[in-house]
Amino acid sequence: MSSSLKSILLLSLFLAFAAIGGMVKIPAIIGTIALDSMPALLIASLYNGRKGALVAGGGHILSSLYAGFPLGPLHFLIAVEMALLVWLFGYVFSCGHRVLAAALFLVGNGVLAALPFVFILSSSFYITIVPSLLVGSFINLTMAHFLYPPLASKLPRGELE
Repeated sequence: MSSSLKSILLLSLFLAFAAIGGMVKIPAIIGTIALDSMPALLIASLYNGRKGALVAGGGHILSSLYAGFPLGPLHFLIAVEMALLVWLFGYVFSCGHRVLAAALFLVGNGVLAALPFVFILSSSFYITIVPSLLVGSFINLTMAHFLYPPLASKLPRGELE
């Protein structure tokens, strides 16, 4: 099997995991905070940030779809933010700074990604959503952290980079 086909299959598998994680919601004022970024973080740490970014953006769109797109087209902005944050996580992780990568993702996704909504919606929305975003980010990071070691030893590495 060619490496491009293996790469497409791997991305499809992790996007399916993100879709399943998108159904597991974390209580918040909007229903789009879920476990959809865990597979993206996992593939970004196992392979690279580009693959993680694709899974993160697609996973958020699917999670939003399950919730009925409560923020409308703003979910595409959130998907881009998620993709950039997971790409950054994967890049920093691949440089060997694993704790820094996790901290950047936690602060980026839990605090900074919601900042545009202060101007778009209101500061009340921001203040209300940040605790749920932090909890969701922490849970996604923790699950990816514990799944990384067993998967890193089992999955092929070189040909799918």
